[in-house]
Amino acid sequence: MAKCAICGKGAHFGNNVSHSHKKTNRMWKSNIKSVRCKVNGTPKRLYVCTSCLRSNKVERA
Repeated sequence: MAKCAICGKGAHFGNNVSHSHKKTNRMWKSNIKSVRCKVNGTPKRLYVCTSCLRSNKVERA
């Protein structure tokens, strides 16, 4: 599972809880995109979450 290169956000794990209160495993996946960003002036492909893209924490190439 990919992680954000900026903030480190990744998948979160927990339980589905049914009406009978039976618990099964589930996963919340973060909204992570593969983006071309400028790193030290050269374009590079990074995995970045959309909240970092929206807040302009990366410079797109």
